[in-house]
Amino acid sequence: MANLEQIARLSGVSKATVSRVINGFPHVSAETRLRVQQVIDEMDYVPNRTAVSLSKGRTQQIGLVTGTISEVIMPFLNGFIETAKKHDYQTVIYFTGDDPATELQAFEDLRSKRTDALVIVTCANPPSLLSTYSKYGPIVSWQRMPEHVIPSVAMDQGIGYCLALKHLLATGRRRIAHAFGRPESLNTQSRMRSYEKIMHEHGLPIAQELYFSSIYSVHHGEQLIQTLLERQKEGHELPDAILCSNDYVAAGILCEARRHGLSVPSDLAIVGFDDNEISRTLELTTVHNPIRAQAEHAFYMLAPMLLHTELKQSQLEYKLILRSTT
Repeated sequence: MANLEQIARLSGVSKATVSRVINGFPHVSAETRLRVQQVIDEMDYVPNRTAVSLSKGRTQQIGLVTGTISEVIMPFLNGFIETAKKHDYQTVIYFTGDDPATELQAFEDLRSKRTDALVIVTCANPPSLLSTYSKYGPIVSWQRMPEHVIPSVAMDQGIGYCLALKHLLATGRRRIAHAFGRPESLNTQSRMRSYEKIMHEHGLPIAQELYFSSIYSVHHGEQLIQTLLERQKEGHELPDAILCSNDYVAAGILCEARRHGLSVPSDLAIVGFDDNEISRTLELTTVHNPIRAQAEHAFYMLAPMLLHTELKQSQLEYKLILRSTT
């Protein structure tokens, strides 16, 4: 295998000049650069990535830390990977399975300079612990974090939830069920507060018996309809609307409701969240969540330390998308 010394000898230059050509550094004439590159191509020389990283002081790699890989997070992963690639950064996905010890390995890799930065998609360890690794490299989170712990690009989903709630109330819905995600998440808590605040403002009762948590998937949505129908047999009134943690839950609710003869939206209005492709396919009313833009912002927040420059971030906002399920 060719090495720098052989390339330097065949090119008639020093090893330092060959290194500058390989790493794209200036102060090499166009003629010399061309001659060295021709020798590199002829010898099919591939630089040792570890050696290049050591010489540059960076790996050109960013770690994405996630406990799960699902349809909901894929737009964020794809958006970040594409944005990083545009700026010559590769991404490494650390799949933790929500295991705290496995997750910490990603942060140890940051400490040992195997990656230049980390992006938290979801985390299993306390944010206060993970934030201690910030001294080894920049860390940004998509998961909402307590203030002043780890910078986050996440938006307050309670704001988007308000848009959906006000729409449902305007259409005469009063008995609203909620398919929440993780009960301990800041977004779930924010959604609850938004619902209770708006119902209080309208002088309407708060139906906490219609709170359902850990509802993430199409299957969970189907199960929720089955649960509500079982409760109806026991004398409980069905809700007239359901607000969902994401569009996949809404899709499961819609399909199962129709299988049981419920008319949507006459008997039951359904609102998703995120505005994924499935919501457009099934004509689901939903809240547009700019996930890919948040992924771009995650890279932009890392840019000052990685690229030594500021990248302008656009204003992000939720939008209510009205379709046939309301």
